[in-house]
Amino acid sequence: MKKRLKALTLGFLLLASPLLAHEFKLGHLEIVHPNSRAMVAGAPVGGGYLKIINRGKTDDRLVSARSSRAGVMQLHEMTIENDVMKMREVSTGIAIPAGATVELKPGGLHVMFMKVPQPFKEGEMVEATLIFEKAGSVDVEFEIGPASGGASEMNHGHAATP
Repeated sequence: MKKRLKALTLGFLLLASPLLAHEFKLGHLEIVHPNSRAMVAGAPVGGGYLKIINRGKTDDRLVSARSSRAGVMQLHEMTIENDVMKMREVSTGIAIPAGATVELKPGGLHVMFMKVPQPFKEGEMVEATLIFEKAGSVDVEFEIGPASGGASEMNHGHAATP
């Protein structure tokens, strides 16, 4: 009986896993779990985080992004120099080397939603388009988690980017 229950559970998980996945594909690129944080009222900016896996044999580059939920979107990098946090636009784009995984996360490379007229609310999905130099563009949805970071109720147990 236990074996049968385990087999049924495993079968359910295998069938349900595509429904729980939050990833997008564009040719040889995989965009995994785009996410952001809820914004406080009046906040005009927010960061966007995700992983990009290049399963191809050719380098690519994330060159821009756009969303109807932001007046402007930029690619940014945050660094700490002499104990001072510096944020700057990465105007040349973000390199996605062949065979590599690039993670956009707090404290490093990220997408910046700017001039946001309506703050993001926990539990919603924010549509955006990512534009790559070679692969073209792909529509994605950023899952909005709690303002404090951590896992949202929407992500079905997957840990959100802190």
